[in-house]
Amino acid sequence: MKRSTKNCDCLKALKYSMFITIALLLFVAPCQGSGADIASRMTDCAQIANDAARLKCFDNLIGKRLPMPAAEPPPVSASAEEVKKETVQDISTPSVMSRQWELDPKSRKSAPLIRLHRSNYFLPVAYNSSPNQDPILDDARNARAQNTEAKFQISFKVKLLEDILNKDVDLWFGYTQLAFWQIYNSAFSSPFREVNYEPELLLNFRTNYDILGLKGRIINLGLNHQSNGRSDPLSRSWNRVVANFGFERDNFNLLLKTWYRIPESRSDDDNPDISEYMGYGELWGFYYWKKHRFAAMVRNNLRSSNKGAVQLDWSFPFPFLKNDRFSGYIQFFNGYGESLIDYNKSVNRISFGFMLTDWR
Repeated sequence: MKRSTKNCDCLKALKYSMFITIALLLFVAPCQGSGADIASRMTDCAQIANDAARLKCFDNLIGKRLPMPAAEPPPVSASAEEVKKETVQDISTPSVMSRQWELDPKSRKSAPLIRLHRSNYFLPVAYNSSPNQDPILDDARNARAQNTEAKFQISFKVKLLEDILNKDVDLWFGYTQLAFWQIYNSAFSSPFREVNYEPELLLNFRTNYDILGLKGRIINLGLNHQSNGRSDPLSRSWNRVVANFGFERDNFNLLLKTWYRIPESRSDDDNPDISEYMGYGELWGFYYWKKHRFAAMVRNNLRSSNKGAVQLDWSFPFPFLKNDRFSGYIQFFNGYGESLIDYNKSVNRISFGFMLTDWR
C-alpha cells in the first residue's frame, strides 16, 4: 500500500513538472496578448481535481493552434537626419578646382580621359592699339601686322598616373597652344602671326589645408617648355621649373604660379633677357557668379623698371546660344609677354569672342 501511494505521488510530480514546462513555453510565446489568454485557461485546467480530466484540459489547450506573431517592421539603419545628410552629400557638386584636378572621389569617378587645362577660347575680334611693327610675318614682302586679328587658345591635360606610391599625388601632362591669326590681312594671305606651343609635365599634390581663410587644394611641381617653333631670327623659347599653388573659398579661386628659368648657353639662347620682362611668377584670381566667370591676372618682373602685365576676363551666357558649353568672352590685356614674339613689346589689347565653359 505504501508503495502504491509513493508511485501515485511520483506520477503527480511528473504531471506538475509537465504543467510547469508547458506554462513556461506558453509565457515566452512572442505574442503577449495570446499568452495572457492561454495563461488564464491554464490556471483553470490546473484547478480540476480529476487527474484524467485535468490532463485532457491541458491536451486540448496545447493542441489548439496558436496565432502567428505579428510581423515586426524592418530595423532602421540610420536616422532620417543622417539619411538626409548623406543624400545632400551625394548630390553635391564638386568645386571647380576639384573637377579640374580630380581632387575628390566623385570627380575621379566620372573623370574623362582628356580634361580642359587652361581656358579654351576663340576671339575673332582682337584689337591691339599698339601692335608690334617689326617684320615678324616672315615673308619676302616685309609684311606688317594689322591692329585687328583673331586670337585663340587650345589647352588640355591628361592624367598619366594616379595615387603615386599610394599617396594623394597624380602625374599630369598638359598642353597649351596660343595662336594669333592675321585673318583680316588679306594683302599678305592672312598668315598666322605667332603660335606658341607649351607642353608641361606636372606632379600634382592633392592638399587640404587652411591659410588666411582659404583652403589650399593643389600644389603643382613640374617642368614647362614654351616655344614658337620658328627659325632664327624669330625663334623664341625657354624652359622652366614651375611651382603652382591653388586655393579656394566658396565661389572664389586663387592660383599662384611661380617659375625658375633653366639657364641656357649664350649661343643657344633666343631671348636671354626674357626674365626681365616675364618676371618669376603671376597671380590669377577667379570668381564664379551664377553663369558668369570673372578673372584677373597680374604679373610683375619685381624690378625697378616695371615690365609687368595685367589681364582681365569676363565670361557670360552667350546671348545667341542656348548651349551652356559655350559662353561669351571679353578679354583685356595690357603689358609685356602676351606672346613669345612680343615678350619685350608692350601690348594693349581688347578682344571679343566665346569660350568653352569648363566651370559649370
